[in-house]
Amino acid sequence: MGENGKKKISLLELFLTFFRINAITFGGGYTIVVVLRDEFMSKKKIISEDEMLDLVAIAQSGPGAMAINTSVLTGYKLRGPLGALVCMLASVAPCIIIITIISHFYQEFRSNFFVNAALSGMSGVIAAVLVITTYNMGKNVLKQRPRFSAIVMAAAFIMSYFFNINSGLIVFVFGVIGLVLFSIVKEESRFQ
Repeated sequence: MGENGKKKISLLELFLTFFRINAITFGGGYTIVVVLRDEFMSKKKIISEDEMLDLVAIAQSGPGAMAINTSVLTGYKLRGPLGALVCMLASVAPCIIIITIISHFYQEFRSNFFVNAALSGMSGVIAAVLVITTYNMGKNVLKQRPRFSAIVMAAAFIMSYFFNINSGLIVFVFGVIGLVLFSIVKEESRFQ
């Protein structure tokens, strides 16, 4: 057992899990969140909903690929610095292998009707999975500070959708606002 009475995952199991997830997950960084959530919250029960939300928020605000950031942070959360390294290697390896294979057959893949049809079919599924995950994560966030969370969610949506503001910047700005409102202001009111 690890901290908080949760089951501890071995480095080998961590590597194999992330290798498998990254080998079969298509659709970009946010798609991996869905799979990680299912794997580590629902199946293995070693990450809570709140921890997953925190990992996603931090991964989103950092530079680089969302899938790699999320993998590294999850590895760090579960097994420290060595876990982060293992998850990074497990996340990058399938991409390198798949891209190497595709590059050898690029011309055949590019014009193959069946490959294009399969990719078109997957894009609809990916969109649906992202909507479901967003709904589930949003529902959990609204339980904590309902008014504040609803305002932040609406403002973030408007800033991103209508004004095309970078999502990393939005996460950073609201992180600073949260820091000010819930730690600094709370700390000052304690001394009055």
